[in-house]
Amino acid sequence: MTVADIDTLWQTKLAARLHDPAEKALVLLRDPAGHENGTSRALTRLLGFHEITSESIDSDNDEALTRTLFKKGIPADMYRHVQRADWWAAAADRPQFPMDEITVPSKNGEERTLAVSSWAQVRWSNEPVLIHPLTGEQFDLGKSGGLSATAIEAVKERSSSHFSELLVRLGAGKKEEQDWRKLLLAFWRFGPELGVTDADLQDNDRLGNLWEILPADTRLPDHSIWDHLDLTSAFAGAFAADPEGEVALLSLSIGPVQPFIAAARTTSDLWAGSHLLSRLSWEVMRPVCEQLGPDAILFPRLRGIPQVDVWLRNQMELPDELFAGCGWTQGSTDSNPLFSAALPNRFVAVVPASQAAAIAAEAESSVRRWLQELGAQTVDRLLEEAGLDIETVTTPYEQMKEQLKSFPEVHWAVVPFSLIRCRDEQKQRDLDISQLSTAMRPFFNGEGEPGFLDTPAWKLLQQELELDENGRKSVFFAPNPGVLYPAVFDLAERVMAAAKASRTFDQTRQEGWRCSLTGENEWLTTDREQLHWNQNYRRQKGTLWTKVAAKKPSWAKKGEHLSALPAIKRLWPTLFAEEVGRVLAAGEHGERAHVGRFVVSTHTMALAHQLAQRLDVEVHDELKARLDKPDYRVALPRKLAQAIRKAGGNADLIARLPGYLEAARDADDSGVAFDEAQRDIRTLLEGKVETYYGLLMMDGDRMGAILSGDEETGTAITYQQSFHPKVQTGFTKRAANQPLIKQYGDQQRAITPNRHLAISGALNDFSQTVVRHVVEEEHLGRLIYAGGDDVLAMLPVTDLLSSMQRLRHAYSGTVPEDEKVDWGELRGRKKLVCKSGFAWLGGRLMRMMGKNATASCGAIIAHHQAPLSAVLRELRSAEARAKNEGRDRFSLTIIKRSGGALHLTEKWGEPVSLLISLRDFLAMEGVSRRAVYHTLEWLNDNELPASAFDTGMVHTLLSYQLDRQARGEARQQVPELAEQLVKLAQSWPEDKRIDKLRNFLCVAEFLARETRTGGEQ
Repeated sequence: MTVADIDTLWQTKLAARLHDPAEKALVLLRDPAGHENGTSRALTRLLGFHEITSESIDSDNDEALTRTLFKKGIPADMYRHVQRADWWAAAADRPQFPMDEITVPSKNGEERTLAVSSWAQVRWSNEPVLIHPLTGEQFDLGKSGGLSATAIEAVKERSSSHFSELLVRLGAGKKEEQDWRKLLLAFWRFGPELGVTDADLQDNDRLGNLWEILPADTRLPDHSIWDHLDLTSAFAGAFAADPEGEVALLSLSIGPVQPFIAAARTTSDLWAGSHLLSRLSWEVMRPVCEQLGPDAILFPRLRGIPQVDVWLRNQMELPDELFAGCGWTQGSTDSNPLFSAALPNRFVAVVPASQAAAIAAEAESSVRRWLQELGAQTVDRLLEEAGLDIETVTTPYEQMKEQLKSFPEVHWAVVPFSLIRCRDEQKQRDLDISQLSTAMRPFFNGEGEPGFLDTPAWKLLQQELELDENGRKSVFFAPNPGVLYPAVFDLAERVMAAAKASRTFDQTRQEGWRCSLTGENEWLTTDREQLHWNQNYRRQKGTLWTKVAAKKPSWAKKGEHLSALPAIKRLWPTLFAEEVGRVLAAGEHGERAHVGRFVVSTHTMALAHQLAQRLDVEVHDELKARLDKPDYRVALPRKLAQAIRKAGGNADLIARLPGYLEAARDADDSGVAFDEAQRDIRTLLEGKVETYYGLLMMDGDRMGAILSGDEETGTAITYQQSFHPKVQTGFTKRAANQPLIKQYGDQQRAITPNRHLAISGALNDFSQTVVRHVVEEEHLGRLIYAGGDDVLAMLPVTDLLSSMQRLRHAYSGTVPEDEKVDWGELRGRKKLVCKSGFAWLGGRLMRMMGKNATASCGAIIAHHQAPLSAVLRELRSAEARAKNEGRDRFSLTIIKRSGGALHLTEKWGEPVSLLISLRDFLAMEGVSRRAVYHTLEWLNDNELPASAFDTGMVHTLLSYQLDRQARGEARQQVPELAEQLVKLAQSWPEDKRIDKLRNFLCVAEFLARETRTGGEQ
């Protein structure tokens, strides 16, 4: 493309972003000028009400924004691209409405025309309702006061001021040559954020968080105006970049995912695998963003992703001041959002059809080129640390290059929209789908049209509907190619799946001993002869890895010898922390701010709960002297560190206890120092020292099926459910006498770009904001990684159950106790509130995955000295059990230091709450845990008949046993506990009730021991 062509691409995308004002929902049906004559008045012709006859369209309005950007008017060809893009985007994202066919007089006689019924018109400022796109749940903003009093002119002024200020920040209008790409990127990234320009500071008519979620169509408030502008810009840019004005859908994925992440020996390895995969995902998306803009990628949503922000600031040169309020610019530890794995391993994009293959090839080259550079950097650092000469050693560089040459695997598919032909090119209608049908047929079984083309919804859009009670016809607007997005997307997914299934593998020759971590490739060496040395010989003679292990234990454990990818993963925490340091310094000469990366040890986590309870304890002088060593400062869970800073006094000394104990354990004195340290801590904490900690691993269920709109996931709503409540009421009345309209409304809504944006946005907010708050602000945990629907966290045993349950509720945006909360009462509150599929936190309203999206969780409780590799294997097995036993469950494994293990797999909700209640009861003062031991004596097949749970026998026996071992207030809880335990047991298969209840009681008893709860035995 020439420079002029490139400018035209970005100008077209910018014009597309201006075709609808952001405040459209608030002025529609209220502003006499109409929303098209608001802050984007010059673009009214885009809706097809005016025929474009001149070579350019004058910017003949009073809107300063359009006049500033398009001083000489907008070329007619550009208008047509934007007009076509708007039509396609609206058709792809929004269900059709049945229109009334009426007859009106004209000069040439009577003509038929279409009219929108009054029941399908919504004054959203009076009835502000949002619809959750995955559940159909309604979020009524009117219950918090409504918006009818919001002044139209004030709203328009906020919008105009915001975008005008963005232009000023970018220097627009000050020079003849505009940087159109920079303008587009700034409008895409910061258009939804009024706070960036201080355009919303006045209390009167303040829009606040509402600005980010204003709907694109008041009748269908399930997607925002920003979603619509993104999609319109994506289509318009692809039209403009293609010589024939043709676009295609590109679907691309990288892998393998699970084997890459699972190859880990430490929690740091797990984080590195997840984070590095996310970074590879960005590197494969970056060429698309550079050529077409980040709005060209429909899934995942990239707006607000820290790594993308860094690219916008550093490579695209957006002003630093625009990012001043972003969390990633402020954190100098690994709690900085840049350390979160934010991106999935796949994307879907709208691209110019003629360039699709070339863009996919460049994406593949880009990610592999970046990884090869990282590999070479890794070898540099290993050789430097080992004290070897980078200039003369070549073997590890050759190994690195060879082992990385086919990684990651990249699979892609392209489906052009040109498979759909418009017989009426001017109005983009009268569709010929024969080529699309032919292309889809090999991927579907059965008679009839394939896939979406055989659905009642598609068929209904092409026919006249029945007469209503007044004898009027109802028809739909003639569909344009955007309506067929579901078919094009489905075909792209099936073609890519076929490509993955037929992939070929390059054979590589590997010699001698293999990698300690994966056992697949040979380990990196400075001399290939060393590959044949056994472990003892390596230790005696020395290798690259023995030298590294001696100087940098965090890069290599004793005896480890790593191949290319494990070596990169092991060094990635260090290399990325240095990269973040450079980002935060933002210097011109390679300066680097220090970024602390803290790994909380398993032993520290085991002690965290006890330490938090004893921050005000007195420390005697002798122990003070022993603790007064800087070396004893270790990384602590965030909430504990904050409590220590707040407490003052001896709290800082208390915080050094884990470091004191670890140093004593490592002392070479036959355990004398360790025994003494344990005595000191037992005395100070007035009890036994907790030695167990917890890990949880949560994963969303059936995410691929949710993305594809599978009805069985419960996340596919009907067309009627996506309508505004007022429209639903009118639609129901109309459908009562017109069965075909009712049939259309009852159909499962087809896949839309908005659905993918909604899912991606929900997962971004969940993983980047909500998860860290739950784990590190509400609990004493440490988040290891959170990306999309995947979470790995370490917690004290005490916090494990409640954090699991809390994360599961937050994932769906449904906390039972929050359902009665009035959203209007939440301003200024910092507490996380989840209801109706949305979450409120820190002044932000965020859409979560909705009540029907489920997640499964594996959890493990293990001794802090247990080998972490074995613990992680058990953790993955626990997660697999939760998935295999029906999903939407948790599976808890307790590995006892004395040998043996307990396994508990249950549904979310009441079983978790009951387990917590029983644990707390058994830990109460006045309750003996012998209640469980005595119960186990009679709770067996020999003592009880199978019917004992239904006859009341078990309830009576449980009540008696619990009551006998309780005193005081604790006895009041016995009746309800016994009833709940029996009720839970009755939900299990009859032949498993005894064993499962025995197991449930044993787990509760283990959790109730005093070191985990602070109670007394």
